[in-house]
Amino acid sequence: MHGFTLLFILIVAAGTALELWLTTRQSTAARAHRDRVPEAFAAQVSPEAHRKAADYTAAKVRLARTSTVLDALVTLGLTVGGGIAALDALWLRAGGSELWRGTAVIGSVAALVMLVNLPLSLWRTFVLEARFGFNRTTVRLFALDFAKGVALTLVLGVPVVLAALWLMMRAATAWWLWAFGGWVALTLLLSWAWPVLIAPLFNRFSPLADAALKARIEALLVRCGFASSGVFVVDGSRRSAHGNAYFTGFGRHKRIVFFDTLLEQLAPGEIEAVLAHELGHFRLHHVRARLAASIVVMFAAFALLGWLTRQPVFYHALGVAQPSAHAALLLFAFAAPAVLYFATPLSALWSRRHEYAADRFAAAHADARELAAALVKLYGNNASTLTPDPLYSGFHDSHPPPLARIARLTGA
Repeated sequence: MHGFTLLFILIVAAGTALELWLTTRQSTAARAHRDRVPEAFAAQVSPEAHRKAADYTAAKVRLARTSTVLDALVTLGLTVGGGIAALDALWLRAGGSELWRGTAVIGSVAALVMLVNLPLSLWRTFVLEARFGFNRTTVRLFALDFAKGVALTLVLGVPVVLAALWLMMRAATAWWLWAFGGWVALTLLLSWAWPVLIAPLFNRFSPLADAALKARIEALLVRCGFASSGVFVVDGSRRSAHGNAYFTGFGRHKRIVFFDTLLEQLAPGEIEAVLAHELGHFRLHHVRARLAASIVVMFAAFALLGWLTRQPVFYHALGVAQPSAHAALLLFAFAAPAVLYFATPLSALWSRRHEYAADRFAAAHADARELAAALVKLYGNNASTLTPDPLYSGFHDSHPPPLARIARLTGA
């Protein structure tokens, strides 16, 4: 066995073992505190709701553990196990140009991964989410979403793959610079197209009808110096009872979107405070910072891939005897996440700092106690555990632990 092959197997195994250990800790922490509501939440969260959150967390962890093991097996099976090489050989016998053969191989791998994960998605929606009263997706709606997702992947993915492979074959060693430029352009295009063209394929968006709430939100936007192209309500209740709010788009095409379930759960002052928090991310330039960071990371990734494509050991160590542009893309797509998994805590830490900063912004432009009350309701209504394991939370959570976050907002 090649030394780099063994190293890759060890990296995947170590990441899998670490994730299984962390998820075990998370489940244990939730169950250990199942019968006692933390004192800070005792007045707002019922014992029944707290137990539901603990059970929901444990159930999600069990599914996540299955997904973690399955992902590791798929990664090893397609790389060092020879799966990509076997599909490549199969399409080679079918004939055709290298460009279209490479596209077919990449499409086959993507379809295989999608089919392998489909049972978990079905279980998550129709068993786990239904068991805890969150699922509102019908089989027909699930099938339509799946079909639309596949169609969208084909419409967007095939031209992107063809362009990437063509550049790798024709643009010599500088291909990755052109590919990186194309990725940046595509990212900006999709940021614009998502709220206008793509999201409406899956959900219905309607202008906020509540005149009083709309006036309150518009006043907040003026106080925060924020301009948007509208405030919309999305029919999230068609699929789930979970509530959420988000911004989408950029420049003059920014939209504020509330799930209809969120509007049902929160009072006007709480909605205003939640929106102030989200506005904080924009006014404090968190969105720009994250976009800039992603561009820097992707530049490094493209540069690394450009170098790896010229290293025969990269292919041989990961189960492909015959180097090719499509094999390089696929191998990198499976190898990079396995390595970057260990950088997850850094990303989570940065995100949590942004959340604290956005909370401070909200407290300055709205009512901090309204935000705290809204968060307590959202924790309860979404069955989020109030007692996460510190190590799991530190490694994964993009938001601060509930107790710490509420304490900062209320000054407790």
